[in-house]
Amino acid sequence: MSEARGSAATHRHGRAVGPRWPWRLSGASWGYAFKRTLRGFTADGCTDLGAGLTYFAVLSIFPALLALTSLLGLFGQDQEATDALLDVVDEIAPGGTADLVRAPIEQFASAPAIGWALVIGLVLAVWSASAYVGAFGRAMNRIQGIQEGRPIWKLRPVQLATTLGMILVIVFVALALVISGPIAEVIGTYLGLGGTLQTVWEFLKWPVLLLALLLGIGLLYWASPNRKAAGFRWVLPGVLLAVIVLGIATLGFGFYVGNFANYDRTYGAFAGVIVFLLWVYIVNLALLLGAELNAEVERVRELESGMTAEDRLAAPVRDDAAIRKLALRELADVEAGRRLRLDAEAARRPVRAPEDERAAAAEEAGRRRGARSAAVLGAAALFAATAAAIGARFGGDRS
Repeated sequence: MSEARGSAATHRHGRAVGPRWPWRLSGASWGYAFKRTLRGFTADGCTDLGAGLTYFAVLSIFPALLALTSLLGLFGQDQEATDALLDVVDEIAPGGTADLVRAPIEQFASAPAIGWALVIGLVLAVWSASAYVGAFGRAMNRIQGIQEGRPIWKLRPVQLATTLGMILVIVFVALALVISGPIAEVIGTYLGLGGTLQTVWEFLKWPVLLLALLLGIGLLYWASPNRKAAGFRWVLPGVLLAVIVLGIATLGFGFYVGNFANYDRTYGAFAGVIVFLLWVYIVNLALLLGAELNAEVERVRELESGMTAEDRLAAPVRDDAAIRKLALRELADVEAGRRLRLDAEAARRPVRAPEDERAAAAEEAGRRRGARSAAVLGAAALFAATAAAIGARFGGDRS
């Protein structure tokens, strides 16, 4: 039954048609994808990639917070919304992570910024925060075995739009946390439910946060690499895996920090910073694991569609202009290196003085004259020997 369904999904109306949704993949394909995901996580050096992404995340987090508080200030909810977000971070992240970023956020929220100052500050903040999106895109290109082919004038706007989109998702969540609570209380009072509806919302806010997290990670997976996914739904497996691994790893790391680790004794006042960096590193490892799964899910989708994707993905890249330009530069470098090698070989040859060259030329001319004389003498001797042989034969016949 499953083989017949797979065959029908693969060949329809005489042409190759793959599964339209991830859950349409066969069990064997999922097993193959997970096996290659674990192997690829090691082969692609994701632990090193995660360390690099942690560096860019630390550089980008405070510009992102500045952009976040600036956008929240437009709604007049900057202080309340940031407090709500920090409360959520304090409940999720380990080791006082919220305390580490609370002071910068409060400083950003209290800084007056209106008019063009707000616009310029927001643009600069988004520009700086987009460094992480660029680094994540390069990591995904490496995982998918491709190069970045989009020219900078195409790539940079995509990175800025992706960064702004992720910040807007956080803004929506923050506003939902702040505004929806009082609204739920008013509606509950109007319906005669008292504070019941607000209590229910306190539980419902976590699915809202989860949905926002899924959307933000999905946007990052979909927009950052040079290869476009078959559809947004095809990045969902990696998103779900990243969120599950991130949740389990965060709980485990928080339990370890709270019960076994002694970072205070080792790092002193920097213990909170170290815990924060380790947690960001864990977050990036979870994101890279999800990216690996998405690459392998795309592979098995192509395989079930009849494409040759055993070695590399068959899906086209978004743009290859920069790849072709880089290839031409590499060819020019190879040609320049070849000229250097030939010039070096020519420089190593012995250089003769003019007198030596004239003497060598005279010697060569003498050898040639001697060779010609020897050839003439040899020919004369051969002629004489031939004449003597003929004469001896005719002389014998007369006798």
